[in-house]
Amino acid sequence: MRVISGKARGTKLNTIESEKTRPTLDRVKESLFNILQYDIKDTVVLDLFAGSGALGIESLSRGAKKAYFCDTNIDAIKVIKQNLERTNLQDNAIVEKTDFEKFLNTFDKKDYFDIIFLDPPYKLNYSIIACDLIVKNSLLKHDGMIIIETDEKARDTEELKKIDELEIFDERKYGRANLIFIKQKVN
Repeated sequence: MRVISGKARGTKLNTIESEKTRPTLDRVKESLFNILQYDIKDTVVLDLFAGSGALGIESLSRGAKKAYFCDTNIDAIKVIKQNLERTNLQDNAIVEKTDFEKFLNTFDKKDYFDIIFLDPPYKLNYSIIACDLIVKNSLLKHDGMIIIETDEKARDTEELKKIDELEIFDERKYGRANLIFIKQKVN
């Protein structure tokens, strides 16, 4: 795994040796950031279920103003910090070792998120719970977006339809991985 573009381009990232963590493949990450390329600069990003921190680090490398990284796994937190030091992007990063629900319920709203990456363990419905909390706690900027990586696309899209304030505006499939792009509905 490596940083694809920007200030830290080409830097190899450490990963976590765990069956509970599944890093986003470079080809999926590259496709994702090709889609987002004009939307990253000067943004505030949340990499929830951060794992190695690859999505938040790629955002910082490409010009995001700030990235928050949240994971409960102590090994993930260590790897995120190592990767931030390795890429020299730690000054614009905030790393939190906490449960995603606690983070979303207690986040100090001095920053609102332009982009939120949700890449939870595939078999769990954490992304839907997270979307509910993001809406409930008004954490997404009015023109911001949430991107979910899942292999349970049918389940997730069906559940997302139940959240009235959100709408799916794009979907992409890369092998087993599906990306679902979500924004807030305009009233």
